[in-house]
Amino acid sequence: MDKHDFQPGEAATSAIRAKVAEFEKRRAAAQRAAMWQGPLYVLLLAVAVWLVAWAFNGVADRNEQWLSTPHIMLYVVAVIVALGLYYAAGAPLRRSRRDMRPELMPAIFGFIDGVRYAKGTPPLTYPDLPHSVVGDFDRESFDDIVSGRAGFAFELYEARFWQSGRNPDTRFHGVVTVFELETAFPGLLVASRKTTAVMSFFGGLFGRDKLQPVVSGNAALDATYDFRTDNPEAATPLVEGRLAQALEWLAEEWPDEPARIALSGKDGFLLLPTAKNFFELPDVTVPLDFETHVRPMITDLGALLATAALVRKVGSAETA
Repeated sequence: MDKHDFQPGEAATSAIRAKVAEFEKRRAAAQRAAMWQGPLYVLLLAVAVWLVAWAFNGVADRNEQWLSTPHIMLYVVAVIVALGLYYAAGAPLRRSRRDMRPELMPAIFGFIDGVRYAKGTPPLTYPDLPHSVVGDFDRESFDDIVSGRAGFAFELYEARFWQSGRNPDTRFHGVVTVFELETAFPGLLVASRKTTAVMSFFGGLFGRDKLQPVVSGNAALDATYDFRTDNPEAATPLVEGRLAQALEWLAEEWPDEPARIALSGKDGFLLLPTAKNFFELPDVTVPLDFETHVRPMITDLGALLATAALVRKVGSAETA
């Protein structure tokens, strides 16, 4: 499988284009309204204030023309009202900003069966994430979350995990893809960065981590990864075979920092370190374009799902 196997068909693409165009039409109208309504409201207010102030001159002392106490109060009230009018003029644009992601993201990924989109909340699969694949951390944050079925059940989310303190240490920042394995693994198998080895040792020393080390026999992989499991007998053939092959392929696709994998029962976890925001939309003041802003997002999702589709096969029997 490749990313083209996880792309919308012609009809779905047309529906996405139509939704983007419809939202852009409303966004542009809201922006135009904000641009002319604010100045117009303030201009009308200024005329009204001038008329009232001119009327005040008729009863004000000759030495306090335009500057009497009622005048000053009028000007203060006018400034407050002007700020309120500017704020009211921008309400449609703020509403578009608020509704942009909740409205567009489910439509953009609507070609995924049972798609669910959320942002900034703990993913449904987060409690199942083996912490040993990340390392010790006590803080987490989440951004975009997409889940559904693409031939297999999955949940994909952007996350950052870090250890707090005087000098916070980021353990992972990137994309986590959780998926249904083709063949369940009888236990837990983790392939994590070699730099987590010290933390894992102390975790085992104090009883927090009961996993045993295994090696792949591939010097390059064993220098990069820490392989640990609670079932060495079942894990060793995978670490020496398909899991090693998957990690070598991932090293070519994600050369900056090693990807991490965990297999736990029927669940697979793929952690891809990256600073890229895969689901970024432009600010509401920027015209929304399908080719510029939406298609790359769909392509990236397809690439992530294709990668998960490869990794979910690591426990399956070899086929000719």
